Amino acid sequence: MAPYSEEYEILKENTKPVSPQAAPREYTVVYSVVLIFVYWHIGALYGLYLGFTSAKWATIIFNYLIYVSGGFAITAGSHRLWSHRAFKAKLPLQILLMLLQTMSCQKSVLNWVRDHRLHHMYCDTDADPYNSTRGIFYSHIGWLMVKKHPEVIRKGRTIDMSDLENNPVLKFQKKFYPILVTLMAFILPALIPVIFWQESLNIAHHVSLVHLVVGSHMTFAINSIAHAFGSKPCDKTISPTQSISLSLVTFGEGYHNYHHVFPFDYRVAELGNNYLNLTTNFIDFFAWIGWAYDLKYASPDMVAKRAKRTGDGTDLWGRAIEHADIQAKRVHPS
Repeated sequence: MAPYSEEYEILKENTKPVSPQAAPREYTVVYSVVLIFVYWHIGALYGLYLGFTSAKWATIIFNYLIYVSGGFAITAGSHRLWSHRAFKAKLPLQILLMLLQTMSCQKSVLNWVRDHRLHHMYCDTDADPYNSTRGIFYSHIGWLMVKKHPEVIRKGRTIDMSDLENNPVLKFQKKFYPILVTLMAFILPALIPVIFWQESLNIAHHVSLVHLVVGSHMTFAINSIAHAFGSKPCDKTISPTQSISLSLVTFGEGYHNYHHVFPFDYRVAELGNNYLNLTTNFIDFFAWIGWAYDLKYASPDMVAKRAKRTGDGTDLWGRAIEHADIQAKRVHPS
């Protein structure tokens, strides 16, 4: 029986699960994570109250800048640069993105990327860390509160991370992550307002939790809402969707249907909506000064052909293509 068992394991290892998949499983709650999330959210609500009643304007502006900077570090850095290699970055930009990503407190880049590459390779299956087949709560935040599914662990070992494991910037972050995240995400955001404009430590700390919680939910929303509500202009057979409103609050990450079809595109969206796609503008700026280069994108012809073949008949704004054609003729009559 031994040879059969080994052969079965090899076959099992190389078999890609078919989505949607959510086999019955036991959930083992990680209570330490639950308690951290409870504290963060209660503290953030208190911080929001302080922001409206007691905090200095400098503290509010300071935390807003941290929120925006951390958001760009996740969308441009963890996601488009390191997860999908959609563009390349010179050392100064890599260091900047790594430090700001640490400030967002969303795992080290290497852990973030492994989970995200798993998500793309095994989307909506038991090997997907945030499997949307298990419901919107699970894909949003619940997956972080329980131990990983055995398939996530098993398939995670097969994900190729060789392009990042020898990156000195990411190796440094991984090695010193507990120290760095404590300093960047908690100590500095609390102490800087106290030292520079005499904010109270209580207010500075709790207001800083607001940007931490809101920034986390910004990322979580792509894993959950962008797999539940919206249009599917590129591929109607998959769960990822496109949402203009979600793009507004996620710096351009809401064009998720497009992204799952063309994950290599640094824009994560078609041309024509870049003024909503702040991350694309962020990358374009650093390309202009020479810190970002080799920006990859799908050609308009490639996008049009795929949309015609598998799309749901909507355009990049979520409108029916027939309606879009009528509007175009009104603006540009032949």
